[in-house]
Amino acid sequence: WLLDPRPSLPTMVKAVGDGFALSEASNTPVMLMVRIRSCHVTGSFQTRDNQRPPLSVRDALSNPRSDFTRVVLPPMSFAHEQDKVKNRCPAAERYILDHKLNEHFGPRDAPVGIVVQGGMFNGVIRALQQIGLADIYGTSQVPIYVLNVTYPLISSEFLAFCDGKQQVLVVEEGQPEFIETQLGSFLYRAGSSVKLHGKGVLPMAGEYTGQVVLNGITAFLKQAAPDMLPAVVRAPNQDRPQIPDLSKTVPIRPPGFCTGCPERPIFSAMKLVERELGKHQIAADIGCHLFAALPPFEIGGATMGYGLGPAANGAFDGGGEKRPIAIIGDGGFWHNGLTSSFINMAFNKSDGVAIIVDNFYSAATGGQDIMSSRADNATKATKNPISKALNGIGITWVRQIDHTYDVKKMRDTLREALTTDALGPHVIVASSECMLNKQRREKPLRAVAIKEGRRVEAPRFGVDEDICTGDHACIRLSGCPSLSLKKLDDPLRDDPVASIDQSCVGCGNCGEVADAAVLCPSFYRADVVHNPGPWEVRWAAFSARVIGWLQARRSAKRLEFGA
Repeated sequence: WLLDPRPSLPTMVKAVGDGFALSEASNTPVMLMVRIRSCHVTGSFQTRDNQRPPLSVRDALSNPRSDFTRVVLPPMSFAHEQDKVKNRCPAAERYILDHKLNEHFGPRDAPVGIVVQGGMFNGVIRALQQIGLADIYGTSQVPIYVLNVTYPLISSEFLAFCDGKQQVLVVEEGQPEFIETQLGSFLYRAGSSVKLHGKGVLPMAGEYTGQVVLNGITAFLKQAAPDMLPAVVRAPNQDRPQIPDLSKTVPIRPPGFCTGCPERPIFSAMKLVERELGKHQIAADIGCHLFAALPPFEIGGATMGYGLGPAANGAFDGGGEKRPIAIIGDGGFWHNGLTSSFINMAFNKSDGVAIIVDNFYSAATGGQDIMSSRADNATKATKNPISKALNGIGITWVRQIDHTYDVKKMRDTLREALTTDALGPHVIVASSECMLNKQRREKPLRAVAIKEGRRVEAPRFGVDEDICTGDHACIRLSGCPSLSLKKLDDPLRDDPVASIDQSCVGCGNCGEVADAAVLCPSFYRADVVHNPGPWEVRWAAFSARVIGWLQARRSAKRLEFGA
């Protein structure tokens, strides 16, 4: 069964308990769907006391039971299908009805009504509020039947909602219109004259944003119940959306690598190799590294599934002049890649190249530990190198890079993998810690050390404005969010120069890329010292005086023209 609760914290929390209870009542698994918009809801809810389960793991291990009828093999599977129709589904429907899992809002008697998936309720009530048929507290003048349970659908409950109504709108995001079709069959079998609307006034596909829902409900009410609409809605004076289009005024924010991300230099190196050897077939995977498909890298646009990047390239084995490249993360490697991708590469003697992006965590989902994480974990097995796992399944051409910011080494290793005469799988394990996790760990420690008066040294990078030519190749090969453009006051230099803002974390990738690509030498590194020692203070003062004297001497020799 499928629960799609209304985006309200108490409702979503209640749905968790309802899901377990519904599963027990009908002896059927229950799935709880929480939509993206629901995940952004904040607020509070009342908790309940924890309850000890009637069956614990200890009990199950102490008293194991075996039931041959539960095995998923014919003829038992056929009997299960019959049991689902005869017993489980009716039991689920009874539980849903008895415990009122679906909700009704608004008046009971009205010529029209709206049926909505639970997750779409907020969008519907907001649209009605825009029209003037609901208030900010969710009180609606239009009857609303909220499907917190979208499967199974309850025929009797739906027909009772339709009683006395002439037309009903189904707000169902996604396609095909399963719910609308099922509800239509309920009306047909009951011989009802209620007219059902749905995908006719709402789009077949795409996200049901606020404006989309507003347009659909307005169109439905104009046709089905125009008397319910205010005059300004029936005959608007301005032909424009009520919700303004901000796409041209709000800057776009495409996803990308974080500042200092250790994956960025990997793709910078790939772009440098691409200049030498040309484009290659590249299969991507699920993870942060998939952002490389976007500018400025535009690497690996095809994604088959989590851990399936190298497996997708199996279709390109043999027969080509260039080796295919696959990109996969460490999380994808342990999740599915080792079995589905790399064992197949070894077994089929694939001659492709796979790059494993190892950032020590399952970083894209929040930094959870995995098998190859470097941290100590009291309850999980970590510190299992990926390279050893690869050797264990028979892959011998493995190159381990423990500092991905070394763009030259990354470039040379990738070039070697693509041009070597050695046959078989070629795997590069590119390892550096996720910068977000590193900053989360080190920033508090650094702040405490500075507060206690201890000496702390932090690297910062900058661009010499006098040397920078404004070519911006460094930005095209890096894409770091800290790299931006800066206009100069010099009237003889129209082009803006590269600039590094205060979000820089000192990873050094920009300078490494500039060096590896033989770009301009305008990047410099400055180490910022907090709580310097007495000797460092005196040396800094002396250096400042010498530099000031040299600058004044140079200015005195500079040729200047009067106004």
